[in-house]
Amino acid sequence: MKSIKTFVAVSTLALVSFGSMAQNITATASTLDAAEAKVAAQAKQSGASYKITGARVDNQAYVTAELIK
Repeated sequence: MKSIKTFVAVSTLALVSFGSMAQNITATASTLDAAEAKVAAQAKQSGASYKITGARVDNQAYVTAELIK
């Protein structure tokens, strides 16, 4: 009986942790502000907040972010 309860508890925790994983997104634009605006729009559309994890400027601006629900 104890092993069944343990199995159920572990299964439930595994499902909760997989359900709350953050989604990574990227955006490109001519400026960093414009790329961040695209990330913000995607976050708003999915009902999530975001955290910028990386940015780079070459010929264009590239922003990588995590969507956090």
